[in-house]
Amino acid sequence: MAEIKFKSNLSESEIENNFKDIDYFSEIMSGLEEALAYEKGNAKSETFVRKRSLPDVDIAVIRKDLKLSQKAFASVLGVSTRTVEAWEAGRSNPSPTARNLILLISQDHTLISKLQERI
Repeated sequence: MAEIKFKSNLSESEIENNFKDIDYFSEIMSGLEEALAYEKGNAKSETFVRKRSLPDVDIAVIRKDLKLSQKAFASVLGVSTRTVEAWEAGRSNPSPTARNLILLISQDHTLISKLQERI
């Protein structure tokens, strides 16, 4: 794996100086406390919140509507059959990427044949 390099107009000492007075643990704790306060409904007015809204998908219904077995559906999505079984049984949930792909497939069934061509 290639080493990641960052380019900056600042010198190394200027960069270090910008971060010298930061207490990372306190910053992380502050963020966690804000998240907890938000969850409990006690967030400060200046708290900035970004909520991810993921589409609801019923894996079994979509798979059956596509007339695919769990094995075929898993193959198209690039996951194991056990993963599809777990999703359908409610033991786990698709990742956000998988959920979005499943939503797209449910809206445009031609995507299945396009994906199957790549297998």
